[in-house]
Amino acid sequence: MTLPLLDTDLKGLALVRRGKVRDVYAADGGLVMVATDRISAFDYVLGSGIPDKGRVLTQLSAFWFDRTAHLVPNHLITTVVDDYPAAARAHHAVLAGRSMFVRVTTPLPIECVARGYLSGSGWKDYRATGAVCGIALPPGLRESDRLPEPIFTPSTKAESGHDENISEARAGGMVGADVLARLKALTLALYAFGVEHAARCGIILADTKFEFGLTDAGDLLLIDEMMTPDSSRYWPADEYAPGGPQPSFDKQFVRDYLESIRWNKQPPVPSLPAEVVARTRQKYLDAYRRLTGTALASSAP
Repeated sequence: MTLPLLDTDLKGLALVRRGKVRDVYAADGGLVMVATDRISAFDYVLGSGIPDKGRVLTQLSAFWFDRTAHLVPNHLITTVVDDYPAAARAHHAVLAGRSMFVRVTTPLPIECVARGYLSGSGWKDYRATGAVCGIALPPGLRESDRLPEPIFTPSTKAESGHDENISEARAGGMVGADVLARLKALTLALYAFGVEHAARCGIILADTKFEFGLTDAGDLLLIDEMMTPDSSRYWPADEYAPGGPQPSFDKQFVRDYLESIRWNKQPPVPSLPAEVVARTRQKYLDAYRRLTGTALASSAP
C-alpha cells in the first residue's frame, strides 16, 4: 500500500485555499484542485490519511462530470496533467490521478442536497419534527426507509462545524428564487441519473450533495466534487434492510471506530489503526470499481 498524501506544497503556484480534503491553487486563469488523502470525521481532520482516497474522489468525479454534461455544464477543463499550465506540469508526480484543472467560479452559498432515503441529518430532523427542511413526510417512517419520492433539501455551507439544513424559502433568500428553482431541478435530475446508474451496479445512492458556481459571465456550472463516497451515501443493494443504519461505501467505518474508542470529538485528534485505514481504503476502491466498471488508475496493489 502506498503512503497517503496528506499535504501539498506546489512551488510556483499560489495556494487559494486548503480545505479538509482539497488544496486549491491558482494557475493561469484556472484552478488546480488537488484531492489529498486526508480524511475528516466529526468536523476534524484525522491524524491518519487513507491511501488512494484522493484518487478515488478525483477520478470518480471526472467519471460523473463526463456523463452528466448533457444535464448541466461543469467546471472541469481536464485531468490530464500534461495539458495543465506549465507551472502545474512541473508537479506531475504529485498531481497525476488526483487533481483537476477547472474553471474559476464564484461558488453559490448553499449546498444542494437530494435525498431518496431517510438517513443522516434527514433522519434526525424527521424524528424531531416529522419533516426534513420543512418538507412534511408520512408518519411512521423508519431510518433508511425509501422516501415516496426524492426531495430537495438545501443546506448552508459551514466554514466550521456542521452544515445546517434549511428551507427552500431561506435558500431562495440567499441565491434568489429563480436561481433556486433552477438549482432544485438540476439537483433532482442529477440525482435521478446517479440513482439509475448506481442501481445497475448493485448500489443504492441514498442521498448526495452538489455545489454550483457562477462564472464572470453569469453561467451556472456544477463545481467541486460529484457523487463521490465523501459527498454521497452509497449502500450495497443486496444488504439493504431499512429500520436502522446501513453498511456503506464511505467513511462510516471510521466514524464507528472513533465512537468505539469513545473519542470526545475534541483535540487531540486520534490516528487510525492500520486495519481501519486498510478497510476504509478498500471501501473507497470498491465503490469506484463497482460504479465505473474499472480499477482505479495508478492505485497501489
